[in-house]
Amino acid sequence: MADTPVEVKKATATATAPAPTRAQTPDVWRSFRGEMDRLFDRFGFPSFRRMLDVEPFWNYETSFGVAAPAVDVTEDENAYKIAAELPGIAEKDIDVSVSGDVLVLKGEKRQEREQKEKNRYVSERSYGSFQRSFSIPDGVDRDKISAEFAKGVLTLTLPKTAEAQKQRKKIEIKSG
Repeated sequence: MADTPVEVKKATATATAPAPTRAQTPDVWRSFRGEMDRLFDRFGFPSFRRMLDVEPFWNYETSFGVAAPAVDVTEDENAYKIAAELPGIAEKDIDVSVSGDVLVLKGEKRQEREQKEKNRYVSERSYGSFQRSFSIPDGVDRDKISAEFAKGVLTLTLPKTAEAQKQRKKIEIKSG
């Protein structure tokens, strides 16, 4: 949303009614959007705002109780890298695959806790899964995509083809 200044006529205060302030006049749409975002977040869905945004590079889905992992996407002259934070998820519960022009990252988190004491027994279980998908840019060597998992961070490397690396051209900036 653009922040363009708009001229606003100010109401004059009278002896009986002071001019309304911004705090007294709530932004109805902002309030509605905030309530919808909280409702969607509560049930594990993308926020209302995010549903209206266009996100061509990535997409994600989660089941109840598991947040979509935070992801950093970077590019250098040799490759694209995707680093996903997956704390508490075992390597065996992560699945990475390529289907056409889409890289898919899936995972499942299982937690079980059991506590036995003299007069008390507590057993808790929680399960959830997530899925994120990324469009693979042109110029990526799909046969050499690799994944490394260390300290709760999954790093995917999408190496560029030699041809894609040669296509990079430095543009000289001239002062005017």
